[in-house]
Amino acid sequence: MTDEPDGLLRSVRKRRSRYQQWLRQGDPSFGRYLAQVGALGWTIVVPTLLGVFLGRWIDHRLGTGIFWTGPLMLLGLGLGCWSAWRWMQGQ
Repeated sequence: MTDEPDGLLRSVRKRRSRYQQWLRQGDPSFGRYLAQVGALGWTIVVPTLLGVFLGRWIDHRLGTGIFWTGPLMLLGLGLGCWSAWRWMQGQ
């Protein structure tokens, strides 16, 4: 048997750790929940806006209308959603 725990064992350990933390600290406050929602929103918004600004800059330089803006915005949105999903999995 390997020293690396399998997925189920890792999940159980993470759950137990969260439960013990909850016993020590109690329920999070409303402010903490609000901060998490805000951080999650910015995690999605910032890459999307960066994609838009980069796309607009490229389109302005090349004179291509919105040829690059759309795809780079979608790429930023996808990256932001992926980052948010990874962050939520870590919580």
